[in-house]
Amino acid sequence: MSTARRILLVTGLSGAGKSSILRILEDIGYEVTDNPPLTLLDALAARTEHPIAIGIDVRTRGFEARAVLLALAQLRTQSDLHVELLYATAETDILLRRFTATRRRHPLDNSSGSAPGLVASIEQEIALLAPLRDAADLVIDTSDLPPPDLRRLIGSRFGHQNDGDSMTVTLLSFAYPAGLPREADLVFDARFLRNPHYDPALKTLTGLDQAVRDYVAEDPDYRIFFTRIMELLELVLPRFVSEGKKHATVAIGCSGGQHRSVTLVEEIAASLSQSDDIKLLSDVPIVVMHRELARQGRSSWRWARAPQQRVTPDEQIRTEPS
Repeated sequence: MSTARRILLVTGLSGAGKSSILRILEDIGYEVTDNPPLTLLDALAARTEHPIAIGIDVRTRGFEARAVLLALAQLRTQSDLHVELLYATAETDILLRRFTATRRRHPLDNSSGSAPGLVASIEQEIALLAPLRDAADLVIDTSDLPPPDLRRLIGSRFGHQNDGDSMTVTLLSFAYPAGLPREADLVFDARFLRNPHYDPALKTLTGLDQAVRDYVAEDPDYRIFFTRIMELLELVLPRFVSEGKKHATVAIGCSGGQHRSVTLVEEIAASLSQSDDIKLLSDVPIVVMHRELARQGRSSWRWARAPQQRVTPDEQIRTEPS
């Protein structure tokens, strides 16, 4: 049975590193096209048997987020394609610094390049792209992301061979109302656990906060649930490695993707990354991602265990305005 061919749409804020991401994807075997007319997406997807990365941003004439989402939906009707949307973002002050350093004009900036005009352009672009950020399969915040880590993250998430390295495990929290993660290999439902959302003191916090973790862990079934998940992972993940699987995504869902699922993902990540006695898992890179937090502009990802990989000088990339 043939494997669905990967089509990756890459979008995001100007200056957040979209061009850098496209270069990485090209290095790992993708055919890359930047900023084509949206009407050509079907033709681009059909022209080759290789994975394709397509850059899309506000430079496209007549750009509308709705049109991008419609084109994305059309591609997803083709059963032989695996289509994903990646969104790159960064904090406004970081974007300002990058544009100032490179002296490049923001694509929406019609002023003389002054800071007030640039800030307004960035805010306008954030608003224009908000529907794409909300629909993205993966949001990457490059504000504090070193170039080697960006390369490793893209390679582990979208590489089809990983240069012979071992499997990478992604632990992902999400909200059920926002849809199941398309890339998930294993999905666990945490909605039966007690919900911090109904405690006014915890509602605005997340599973990254100790008070929320303590609250969720007080549920009498929490520890049993966590233990059963770990037992299953200790059985299944080594089999994935031995069978040559290069990427495995374990998704934990709850109602809002903010409290219970984040709590579980964080504890699972800590347990897996500290354990060296699970056969075939002692050197497996582990990525932690919180989908809904990323879509809200909060913490989106981190390495729980980074790849054991050296980055040579020619692998260094710059995150610059695109």
